[in-house]
Amino acid sequence: MVGRVSSTERVHGAGASFAVELHGEGAPLLFVHGFPLDRGMWSHQLAQVTGWRCIAPDLRGAGASDAPANGYGMVRYADDLQAICDALGVASAVCCGFSMGGYVLFEFLRRYSKRVRALILCDTKAAADTVDGKRVRDEHAALVEDEGLEALAERLLPKLLGATTWAQHPDVTERVRAMVLRQPSAGVVGALRAMRDRPDSTSLLSAIAVPTLVVCGAEDTVTPPIVARGMVERIAGARYVEVEGAGHLSPLERPDRVSGAMQSFLAGL
Repeated sequence: MVGRVSSTERVHGAGASFAVELHGEGAPLLFVHGFPLDRGMWSHQLAQVTGWRCIAPDLRGAGASDAPANGYGMVRYADDLQAICDALGVASAVCCGFSMGGYVLFEFLRRYSKRVRALILCDTKAAADTVDGKRVRDEHAALVEDEGLEALAERLLPKLLGATTWAQHPDVTERVRAMVLRQPSAGVVGALRAMRDRPDSTSLLSAIAVPTLVVCGAEDTVTPPIVARGMVERIAGARYVEVEGAGHLSPLERPDRVSGAMQSFLAGL
């Protein structure tokens, strides 16, 4: 976009170094990616959402950020976000999280609520993993350690993308596959264990006192619309947008629709 300020910076804090992509000018809008992805999942939103200083870091263990062998957890991720905001001079921001990014933001709210101006939750949920869910996390971690990221990608891709994307947009499927394969294995395993052990955030929903937008793909089977609508019912004044033709990865599957919903929500702040 002509005249749009953009850069990628290296930010240091919380005992690690993070790659952070910055686009545009204005009040801060922080994007927190999901698993097993990196900041590249937000490329459409960074290009399409205007009037805001968009900040998209790679989380610890993802993309071009440091990937230590251990030390992962929701508290650690939340502390990392605080360190990134401090390094960039951001006192508070609109915070947008996708899937695992939503889990991170729930912890961020617990610890640093004054730094959250408004909230956008994309294809995520407040509940903790079930017993079966925890078992699957461990299976996936063992799969990465034994067979590598390609085996994990083959297991996850059918769940991450909706039927419409599989049928009509093979380019999106291949882009997501490539993003999964470029992640550091240590960070993927660490994220799996962090998600497995995360607390239940359902009781937090009724305490959210900032403007909130919940977005969910109509074909999302990981965090389906019924789950998203349940969150909306618990968050006072929350808005809900359901994205037709998108599965779990709605920001990549229907980027124009998701970016438009975000822009509309942001305009009302």
